[in-house]
Amino acid sequence: MIRIFQRHCNYRGYPENKGRPGWFDRERIFDSLMDSLDERVEYTAIHDSGRGVIEDHFLNNKNVTKVSMLGGSDSKSLLNMFNYISEQNYADDDIIYLVEDDYLHKPGWIDVMLEGFDYIGADYYTLYDHPDKYYLPMYENLQSKLIITKSVHWRTTPSTCNTYAAKWKTFKKHWDKHHIHWCKPENTHDGYDHTKFLKLWEDGSNLVSCVPGYATHVETNMLSPIIDWSKI
Repeated sequence: MIRIFQRHCNYRGYPENKGRPGWFDRERIFDSLMDSLDERVEYTAIHDSGRGVIEDHFLNNKNVTKVSMLGGSDSKSLLNMFNYISEQNYADDDIIYLVEDDYLHKPGWIDVMLEGFDYIGADYYTLYDHPDKYYLPMYENLQSKLIITKSVHWRTTPSTCNTYAAKWKTFKKHWDKHHIHWCKPENTHDGYDHTKFLKLWEDGSNLVSCVPGYATHVETNMLSPIIDWSKI
């Protein structure tokens, strides 16, 4: 079972000024994700009432499981989501997939994700092929291990954003030291995802991303390469 937890809030001002492609629309991205789901997936929307009431959000008209909690920032909403997940009764091998609301998924992503879990045995997985890993000077000497499964390649990667998946037993293993730690104001600036994954690597964990990507962060200069995401 893949259990999706997708965070939402009512965006105003800065968060919408990131340089989005002209076709960007959060509700259409949401609807596309819903259309891709099947019986292998359970979906829960986590709404941040600290940045707008759910009655003013498109979620209010969607027939999905919704939980609204007071956050007010990315790190607080992330902590709320972790706390909610920890209160549920999941099997150790259930896949917990954390998703931000500006990620578009390519059809077939469920099969690819399950394939990765079945064939590789990594701790953490992302379907986002980060373009910055190919051009930023800080990654000029980056070396990755390539792993082939029946549909795609996977590469080891230093970090990802807060859209990623792991088995519940993996989350529990790193729960306080990493996932909760990097949500605390004294340790983080809104999630601190990059540093969290670097620290996980230092502790013997790992992270892989599929190539080409089956999901993308929808910012104009940060789209997963190769795919024409405007046609998804």
